Amino acid sequence: MTKLTPEALFTPCDFSGLDFQTSHELAEVESLTGQQRALDALHFGTAIRKPGYNLFVMGPHGMGKHTVVQQHLEQQAATDQPPQDWCYVNNFAEPHKPWAIGLPAGQGNVFKHDMAELVEDLCTAMPTAFDSDQYRIRIDEITESVKTQREEALSQLAKEAEGHDIRLVRTTGGFSFIPLRNKELITPEQYDKLPEAEQKRIEEIVAVLQEKLEHIIRQFHQWQRTAKEKVRELNRDVALSAVGLLIEDLRRKYQDHEKLQDYLNAVQQDVIDHADDFLSQENQPPAKAEDGIFRRYHVNVLVDNDARQGAPVIYEDNPSYDTLIGRIEHIAQMGTLITDFGLIKPGALHRANGGYLILDIVKLLTEPFAWRGLKRVLYAHELHMQSLGQMLGLVSTVSLEPERIPLDLKVVLLGDRILFYLLLEHDPEFQELFKVSADFEDSLDRTPENTQLYARLLATIIRREELMPFNRTAMARVVEFSSRHSQDAQKISSHLLSVTDLMREADFLAGKRNAEQVDAAD
Repeated sequence: MTKLTPEALFTPCDFSGLDFQTSHELAEVESLTGQQRALDALHFGTAIRKPGYNLFVMGPHGMGKHTVVQQHLEQQAATDQPPQDWCYVNNFAEPHKPWAIGLPAGQGNVFKHDMAELVEDLCTAMPTAFDSDQYRIRIDEITESVKTQREEALSQLAKEAEGHDIRLVRTTGGFSFIPLRNKELITPEQYDKLPEAEQKRIEEIVAVLQEKLEHIIRQFHQWQRTAKEKVRELNRDVALSAVGLLIEDLRRKYQDHEKLQDYLNAVQQDVIDHADDFLSQENQPPAKAEDGIFRRYHVNVLVDNDARQGAPVIYEDNPSYDTLIGRIEHIAQMGTLITDFGLIKPGALHRANGGYLILDIVKLLTEPFAWRGLKRVLYAHELHMQSLGQMLGLVSTVSLEPERIPLDLKVVLLGDRILFYLLLEHDPEFQELFKVSADFEDSLDRTPENTQLYARLLATIIRREELMPFNRTAMARVVEFSSRHSQDAQKISSHLLSVTDLMREADFLAGKRNAEQVDAAD
């Protein structure tokens, strides 16, 4: 057995290779030192664009892997193009199946504004078109045509009746045939005094005339239906003339977007079918697309990437099922819960689509159905919004079935090694979806090179935490503390949380004694 001296149990820090007096003189570093293998895996996982190459970044808590991952992804994302904006719009044929429309970054809100302007313009253009002299003349022509046909048919029937000494008389209940004597109507008493043969002759003639009258009345209804159809056709033509030019402007503006062309065609047809809605807005305050009867023309911009430079890097602190997949909200109306495409809300996967999503595996696994929902969308490569109630069969009411949105992103999970190996062992789908693992070491070798890099890392933390400068002796004590924390005199701990806490406390003690620098005693 060898007896060790106290000196043998302690290795002092040597900064002989660095010429500095305080930490503020040292250059910053952007990432952990001595983690090249993990950084290489991280770079590989973000660079490869194949299905299933999502990442699991493992290492003990408090070593700063989240910061490293965030910085790396932001650097990678800065070189990427901003992804599409995504909107949901009304499906006029099947309102419970809203359409998803992808537009170039920044165009989502532009299209929303264009549709709002279209509604306002239609509320002015429609009443103007239907209030024109030309429209009123055409309506009068259709009305007069029906009236003329009716009067001509009744006039011919009346002449035929007069030839048989019978007159067609209009009554409050309709029409009636009354016999004549000397061109005068006879009374019921006079009719009763007529010979039976004469009465029979009159009855036979009236029966024939009555049958012809019923045929004419049936024609009345047919002529009225025809007139109504002509009025509807005229209204469609007038509405088309009002909406056509306005819609055509939007068609030209979005001529390269095929699906948007289909949507604008559907909007045009719906406006024509519901022209009365716009006529009722005359002398009313300006209509808004998201309000009342015009809500069906509203554009729900789910994701807006207008101000984004590069691809998104999203960290979701609360990865529940709804915050990941998105949700469909409901509003209470007259005691009933209702919903529509405007109440679709995005999740973290929508916001990160086209970029990167960072999740804590512990938080993810502790949220009911969140892990299952994430795997489902990663397998499908598309976002299918479905409430938990529907998924579990607990809700029988009709809800929305939004069109699925293509999904293209990298998911980065952060967690301990034990969780990585447990998932690898017990979840067959895990390895198929997370093919890349980046393992951050608990410690690094305490070589002169690593010690110098570690000192620069400490200086970086001091600046970002806005602490007062640490002198050489204080920096050396922090390195020695880190070695003690790793339980190996030849190692430096990667656990930055405990080191940062130590420096915060030292800064506080130095401040209490009104010092300008933190020294070894602090």
